[in-house]
Amino acid sequence: MNAGPDAIEELQAQEARLVLPRFTYDDAWTLGTILVGLARERRAPVAIDVRRGAQQLFHCALPGSSADNDAWIDRKRRVVERYGVSSFLVGARFRAKGTTFEASSRLDPDRFAAHGGSFPLAVAGAGVIGSVTVSGLPQAEDHALVVLGLERLLSSYGDAAG
Repeated sequence: MNAGPDAIEELQAQEARLVLPRFTYDDAWTLGTILVGLARERRAPVAIDVRRGAQQLFHCALPGSSADNDAWIDRKRRVVERYGVSSFLVGARFRAKGTTFEASSRLDPDRFAAHGGSFPLAVAGAGVIGSVTVSGLPQAEDHALVVLGLERLLSSYGDAAG
């Protein structure tokens, strides 16, 4: 995905569409297991993390992933926590301005990474309450996997999702 206005609009539309009616501990487990299933279908060497606030509700490391993926999860998640939008969108916004997150954010790149794969967990009426992050694939694929997982979670709510 390029960093042009169309990409930014698409990323913003995803976030507007992927607002959850609720997010419980059971929902965290469901989302995590959906993502594990999708990753296993693809034989993707990823780590998956689901958090509500500071609490980690789900974590799984699949074959081929490493501790580096956990470090990437933390760096991408911090971007979501700081900006309230997906790590991919933050990076795209900087690139659209002709710069990079690393060059212009004034944040420590050892602690923050605006690479795709971390997505805000937003609940209707409450706003962003957590994050879901995947690490191990190229950034656009990490992002796409998270989006697909959230779409499947939303569809599991049935009519409750509106």
